[in-house]
Amino acid sequence: MNLAIELKAVTEAVRKQAPKEVFSAMETATAKLAASGLTAKALQPGMRMPDFELPDATGKLVRSSTLRAQGPLLISFYRGHWCPYCNLALKALQERLADIQALGAQFVAISPQTPDHSLSTQQKHELKYPVLSDLGNKVAKQFGLVYTLDASLKPIYQAFGIDLVAHNGDSNFELPIPATYLVAEDGSVLESFLDVDYRKRLAPETALAWLERAR
Repeated sequence: MNLAIELKAVTEAVRKQAPKEVFSAMETATAKLAASGLTAKALQPGMRMPDFELPDATGKLVRSSTLRAQGPLLISFYRGHWCPYCNLALKALQERLADIQALGAQFVAISPQTPDHSLSTQQKHELKYPVLSDLGNKVAKQFGLVYTLDASLKPIYQAFGIDLVAHNGDSNFELPIPATYLVAEDGSVLESFLDVDYRKRLAPETALAWLERAR
């Protein structure tokens, strides 16, 4: 799949189907988040990754230190399985998972949704990599990725049938900005991609180029 084309198609579909004022409110909220400077405060290349221990979709605890011991670690933070952009990005990475592993890397995806919802994500998209639940965005906060959903978007999400309270198991309305990190075996961050615009995602080909440079 061509991820960029698929992502653009979702945006065009939303633009056509959603009322103009709804699309405008979503654009305004994204612009406000960009102006907050969140990405500049997030974990950057050259810094050390905070190690974590999170449950996978079956409840099994996964330790980042164990994964790092096996080679470079690719980490993708996503919002949840209710997000079509996230689903496309996760599927695109699944398609290149064999290539990622052939370069000696481990890959995990992390979201604030509960393990039950992570399991739904994994099963629906036939993902063969760990999908971890970061309840309360504790790890994402350590990476500096978390923001509170703009108040103007709450009724819009509800109208779209997105129940963040049910998905995340809390009423904080906090989400991580989509981000992907490549971490070396020693825990140092080698590469990062993060953007407050949830419609923009790292191309799997870029992740593979990162791994090639890290060899």
